[in-house]
Amino acid sequence: MSFGSVAAPAAASDYVIKRDFGGYVEEYKAKYARIRDTGQRVVIDGICNSACTLVLGIVPMNRICVTPRASLGFHQAYYDKAWTAGVKVTSAAGTAELMTVYPNEVKRWIAKVGGLTAEMKKLKNGFDLWMIVDPCPDEF
Repeated sequence: MSFGSVAAPAAASDYVIKRDFGGYVEEYKAKYARIRDTGQRVVIDGICNSACTLVLGIVPMNRICVTPRASLGFHQAYYDKAWTAGVKVTSAAGTAELMTVYPNEVKRWIAKVGGLTAEMKKLKNGFDLWMIVDPCPDEF
């Protein structure tokens, strides 16, 4: 007797990104290195902007997937506003560092949309995103 397939929730060991607007690059690099080293899978199920996108270059791509709600946002790196009197100042060195972390597929998309700028460049669910990150299995 078959009862059909039942959708399984994300595994307890999955790291799910739902609403991450970024932060300090070094903190994200350390967090994603821990996730990579534990073998966790990453499910991008919402907004992943700024330093959050470093996941794509640190966790192996075969352990990352995106749901239809996924959205990635890329922009130039900024200095900490605490050191720039509250003014948003881009960092050429920080931006170059981001680019060294990203995999080639991400670098190609960034080049295609005009490179990293102060403006957020959004990569939403669809063909361009799937060329970089595999869609999650149907259980999501």
